[in-house]
Amino acid sequence: MEKGIITTQVINEVFKATPHLLKFPVTKMALDYDKEADVLYISFKRPQKATDSEMLNNGILLRYKKDDLVGMTILDASKR
Repeated sequence: MEKGIITTQVINEVFKATPHLLKFPVTKMALDYDKEADVLYISFKRPQKATDSEMLNNGILLRYKKDDLVGMTILDASKR
């Protein structure tokens, strides 16, 4: 997205997402979206270096380092 091309619609979507983002277990996170694969990666720690993962029935992969949740992978992200 070019600098200065933030539309009212984009800003409104950010406002809708904000209350949900504030419920996450951490205050810092990184978001990466792979448009071709339609996968959203949310990292709570950088580098993530997960040692285990758990696939939920809803297409979300939880990533753990020992017992700590270090990230989430959301499949079919644009359809949610």
